[in-house]
Amino acid sequence: MTLLIPTIGIEVHVELKTTSKVFSPSPNTYGEIANSKTNVIDLGYPGVLPTLNKEVVDLALKACLVTNCHINNRMYFDRKNYFYPDLSKGYQITQAETPIGNDGYIDIFINGENKRIEIERIHIEEDTAKSMHEGESTLLDFNRAGIPLIEIVTKPVIRSGEEAVLYLEKLRELLLYTDVSDVKIEEGSMRCDANVSLSEDISSLGVKTEVKNIGSIANVRLAINHEIDRQRILIENGEKITNQTRRFDEKTGTTILMRNKEGNNDYRYFPEPDIPYIEIDNNWINNIKSNIPLLPSELRDKYQSLGINDIAIQALVNNRDLSSFLNKVIETGSNPVISANIITGDILFFLNKHNIKLEQTKLTISSFIDLVNLIDKGDISSKIGKEILNDLLINGGNVNDIINNKNLKQISDFNTVKDIVLEVLKSNNQIISDYKSGNDKVIKYLVGLVMKESQGKVNPLVLNEVIESIFKDS
Repeated sequence: MTLLIPTIGIEVHVELKTTSKVFSPSPNTYGEIANSKTNVIDLGYPGVLPTLNKEVVDLALKACLVTNCHINNRMYFDRKNYFYPDLSKGYQITQAETPIGNDGYIDIFINGENKRIEIERIHIEEDTAKSMHEGESTLLDFNRAGIPLIEIVTKPVIRSGEEAVLYLEKLRELLLYTDVSDVKIEEGSMRCDANVSLSEDISSLGVKTEVKNIGSIANVRLAINHEIDRQRILIENGEKITNQTRRFDEKTGTTILMRNKEGNNDYRYFPEPDIPYIEIDNNWINNIKSNIPLLPSELRDKYQSLGINDIAIQALVNNRDLSSFLNKVIETGSNPVISANIITGDILFFLNKHNIKLEQTKLTISSFIDLVNLIDKGDISSKIGKEILNDLLINGGNVNDIINNKNLKQISDFNTVKDIVLEVLKSNNQIISDYKSGNDKVIKYLVGLVMKESQGKVNPLVLNEVIESIFKDS
């Protein structure tokens, strides 16, 4: 049986996180009343002129820099001519000949090795209106018309659905951390198409199928793997692959034919006459570069160097708000490991339970730092820390005030702790005899009893010293 090699290219459309649209002052929003955030430019009225939003270029430059693209210092826009109801002026303003960036890459790690996913180009364009089909009617919402996009196109170097997912996850992280986009796939601010083909020779490409508008990163893997299997079966049965556009059906896990492609579309591109050429000098590029924050890979290295465990690191990278919060705590010199464990443990649990963000709680940086420092010095136990933290999240306030008002001060006096232990042993006198018989597990049992008796207020270090002293003398 002939070995068939998959070749995949990914095209991603990303909505930029700007205040207004790319060529008009209409707000860049989502979920508003249909056609309420438009103007004559978005609607394509005759005689209106586009004005380029500089913020769009800034964000596109940032995307180019974090994906290692070469930046075109002189670029212009083109008209892509086609007629469809969602494009009222009969053409889309995009970049065909002079994309803002090209020849970039993103590195992924798969099967124990690094692999470089090459990016062919990044270009700026405007979005179209949103079409909604109801029965035999099509409704149009022009709120989306003119929203700024960048299209990020890879070279055909991806070999599996797994590689595609790793690439998209890395790309999504980069765009999220740099505030280029909120990359909310469920809201359409990151949309993905996959071009899939099979061939017998790695140096040549087979006839490709385009799978459009895949609704989630997880579905990218399913769509690509299904399309590879579909094409392989056809080829093995002696059938010919034709150039098609298909869509992924989540319910069946299959790709469904939308239309056959009989030839390349002739969009009759020509330079957009109403927008002048844009000159991007090194000062502009360096200014954008200076405002790029720590990227996920850099954060991972930073957290690993501080001794934070891998599970906590992944949780922090996945939640930018928590990562930002931790970075501010670390800057004060507070214990990074204790801080990270609390943030990715108790705090993250609280946020998920109540389905809220950190900013919606009453916890402040200063109160959290006070809490971490008290735990780090051994002035309070982790159990008491949990109780204080819960209060801080719900009500806010001062850590020391909470300790005093709730009588949560830790018991660290040796003799006081000894009295508590001896009182517990009176009711559990078999513990010492069991220990002398070689049962070391009773120590853990005794610690639990003492903690229960003291409501978690006994200093664990002092408690260990007391137990060691009592058992040694008995």
